[in-house]
Amino acid sequence: MITSSTVVNAVVDKLRQALSHGQWRSGDMLPGQRELAEQMGISRPSLREAITVLETLGLVRSMPGKGVLVLEPGEVEPMQAANAVAGASLEDVLQLRYTLEPFIVGLVAQSISSKEIGQLRLTLMDMREALEANDGQAGVNAYLAFHEELFTLTANPIFQSVVQQTSNALKQSAEVLRNSPEHLAARLEENEAVVRAIRNKDSALASAQMRRHILQEGLRVGIELKIPDEHPGT
Repeated sequence: MITSSTVVNAVVDKLRQALSHGQWRSGDMLPGQRELAEQMGISRPSLREAITVLETLGLVRSMPGKGVLVLEPGEVEPMQAANAVAGASLEDVLQLRYTLEPFIVGLVAQSISSKEIGQLRLTLMDMREALEANDGQAGVNAYLAFHEELFTLTANPIFQSVVQQTSNALKQSAEVLRNSPEHLAARLEENEAVVRAIRNKDSALASAQMRRHILQEGLRVGIELKIPDEHPGT
């Protein structure tokens, strides 16, 4: 029986060969994940894991909501971004998320298109499928993809510039998420509430739901975040 790790390693090797042979060049976008997964005969969660490996190697950059960008070899120091958050605690990560994500979803709710809402809902479907399959790793991948998509849906160029740093922080927190797959149902429910508020163009509610989600994430791992007074009991 082929293991998930074997599949991912095989996919990484195939994609690296395709990149080295010029099938996709620097500045190109890879085919959509659904199309590429079908071409390779694998699941989208396995493809996402392979793309994460390629990102670590500095070969591609995932731009949720847009696609996967092929990078110029040497354009990114593979471990630079990871090292930037290596000394951060989980509480540090949650504080960063609490600072950024509620504001970002409030902005997104003001300008999101029907197509972009559809993409967010597809990612939530991936989370639900992982929950039903009791696949903790796939659930973590879909969770990360959902939040990274939110980061890239704002047109603010300054937010765009910190997406990679925040994504690295999310990946660090994912190490804890892998240890608590039983919490995926709660994460899904909370993220669905965020999307409902975004779909209704309710910026204030979207921000409040995201604050609630991040506070609950902390409580699930035994961290009670110290929050500003303007949001008591959120």
